[in-house]
Amino acid sequence: MSETKQQEATTDVESDTAALEPASAAKPKYNGDAGARTAPDAPAATGTDRGPRGRRGGSNDRRGGGGAGGGRKPRRGARPERVRPEFDQKIVSIRRVTRVMAGGRRFSFSVSMVIGDKKGKVGVGIGKASDTQLAIEKAVRDAKKHMIVVPMDNDGRIPHDVHVKYASSEVMMMPAAGRGLVAGSSVRTVLELAGVKDITAKIFSRSKNKLNNARAAVEALKQLRKA
Repeated sequence: MSETKQQEATTDVESDTAALEPASAAKPKYNGDAGARTAPDAPAATGTDRGPRGRRGGSNDRRGGGGAGGGRKPRRGARPERVRPEFDQKIVSIRRVTRVMAGGRRFSFSVSMVIGDKKGKVGVGIGKASDTQLAIEKAVRDAKKHMIVVPMDNDGRIPHDVHVKYASSEVMMMPAAGRGLVAGSSVRTVLELAGVKDITAKIFSRSKNKLNNARAAVEALKQLRKA
């Protein structure tokens, strides 16, 4: 009888211990990895997991371009292509002019400019303004008003010699086949923008005024007559 009572007492103690342990305290199971432990009720990882790796490979990656084609989008403020002006222009001289007034001195800029299309049209103009850009625009408008057409043949040569004196400038021009454009100072600028070739020009005066030399060249071109 004593042995039977001892077995019953041991069975009651084990059952009471199992009843006191909570159901969530189950021991972790071992999987096939190197000693890694996984809980039996752990949820399976899915592709929608927002971990650090999931964010890099997601569709909202800023470095991926956002679209199926990738690449950068065209800029909104792209500059339009510049339209080539009708005439080529070159500044002959630019001076700062001072005018003394009752309240002090006033400064302005004087710009002399030559424009031409290198196809027989050329003009010389002058403009004055307090701003350089505004003075250039005035000089271009004045040159367009005084534009002339140079009579020359299909090869860009003048028909005959010409000698002109304008103010204190004295210029002579003569055709020279095969020599190209031989001239100096602002006379060369006028002939170059007019498109004249195979010509020799000579300035006989000692004047260094580039505006007068350019106007003397224009007056010489005006004296030309077609043969």
